Amino acid sequence: MNTTFSTLDWTLTILYFTLLITSSIIFSRGSIGSSKEYFRGNRDISTVAVALSIVATSQSAATFLGAPEYSFSRDLTFIGFYLSSILAVIFVAKVLVPKFYEIEAVTVYEYLEVRYGKRAKIYSGVMFLIGRLFASGARLYIGALAISMILFLDISPPHIILSIAILVIGALGYTYFGGVRSVILSDTIQAVTYSGAGVAVLIYLYSSLNGDLATIVSTLEHDDKLKLLDLSFTGGFSFWTLITGWFLLNIGAYGLDQDMAQRVLTCKSGGEGKRSLIYSALLTIPIVVLFLIIGLLLYLFYTHPELSGVEGRAIEQSFSGERITIFMYYILNEMPNGLRGLVTVGAIAAALSSTNSVLSAMASVAVEDIYRDIVGGRSERHYLNVSRFMVILFAILLSIMGIVSYYWQHYSSLPLLNFALGVMGFAYASLLGVYFAGLFTDRGSERRVLYALIGGFLTLLALQEYIIGVKVDFSIQITAGTLISFGIMTINYRREGV
Repeated sequence: MNTTFSTLDWTLTILYFTLLITSSIIFSRGSIGSSKEYFRGNRDISTVAVALSIVATSQSAATFLGAPEYSFSRDLTFIGFYLSSILAVIFVAKVLVPKFYEIEAVTVYEYLEVRYGKRAKIYSGVMFLIGRLFASGARLYIGALAISMILFLDISPPHIILSIAILVIGALGYTYFGGVRSVILSDTIQAVTYSGAGVAVLIYLYSSLNGDLATIVSTLEHDDKLKLLDLSFTGGFSFWTLITGWFLLNIGAYGLDQDMAQRVLTCKSGGEGKRSLIYSALLTIPIVVLFLIIGLLLYLFYTHPELSGVEGRAIEQSFSGERITIFMYYILNEMPNGLRGLVTVGAIAAALSSTNSVLSAMASVAVEDIYRDIVGGRSERHYLNVSRFMVILFAILLSIMGIVSYYWQHYSSLPLLNFALGVMGFAYASLLGVYFAGLFTDRGSERRVLYALIGGFLTLLALQEYIIGVKVDFSIQITAGTLISFGIMTINYRREGV
């Protein structure tokens, strides 16, 4: 067992942060004259860079650690979620992206202003900000938890707070000066970094097993670990949930969440925006497969001593009372010097790529969808200054939410993290119903947008296990919330003033 963070590990980590600082300075060069340029760039960013940025944003420390956990304990059916995302991305590219480019949108919620009125945009922007604050705050905490375990070998409050600060300050370094252009370019570095770390772990794990590829595959087949498609009706990632609830969730994530969609709006044209989305979905799959294979190799390492030589090793998947994933257990107990530092860098990159993007997205909605409409008539320099202020404000709020997540999880029986990570699902269901009504019917009104957003949110809340005492699959929840939101927009319709 090797639990020390060696000089080599620290050297790799310091080199990574040196790269972050240097690249942030380079990417932040150039004059920005307005908030629209700050949040949308000059619409001259390459399709590939945007696609890589979307890939990096969609991944996080939760994915970095969670995908191996899923394949270790179950099988490969989790990949179905990303196959479902391809269908969702095609829908977003064909239906939503042209609408956004048609109105020269800075945020995706501007469509609702055109369709229903100014207040509809504000209502949706507020829904996004609330959901994203909870979800990204909890995601920040998960990333900080992993970093604290690896760097400091504990999860004490000071080290959790320090880890949160590392992530937030790193994200601010890219976002504050250069805006979304800097975020997109930095995300390409993060995507390559955590993917490279994954490849290094895969090679090391494979080489540590005493068996050839045929033996490994046959063992996994015998243990039913290579299952790709689940046709049962048990929920989870079955075929039926993938084409219903998870399909809807992916439409919300790629098309209605400013955190993801902001990148698409930086492309030169709607056509390039469409291609960037499709490329991102295709690029995500091999990365997820990489981490799922790591989980399978970890399964062989810990459960087949004839292949790994670790017979009798007890797996205590806990750390200071905190349950940890099998990948984290492996990082803490098995990794050699150098590789641990590289994986630490990978975990930081995964967490950082999702943090810097959300600062830009939340600030863009706050300024373009809310503040600009409230104050009006100010200079573009004023809105640019406010935009940078908002980036700092949301960095502070996310840090607070990350710290609150730590204390709430440890001192309350309420499942805060499950709720917080699912809050964007609450927001997605509401927004999906509103957008579907706007896109496919001539019904709805500015007033009904507010009622539909509230109705969809409350539907998901009412279906939570801690409310009704019965577990309802999340795909059913988001489907129900979307239908309720859509129904409020369309059923018993009468012409209303706005």
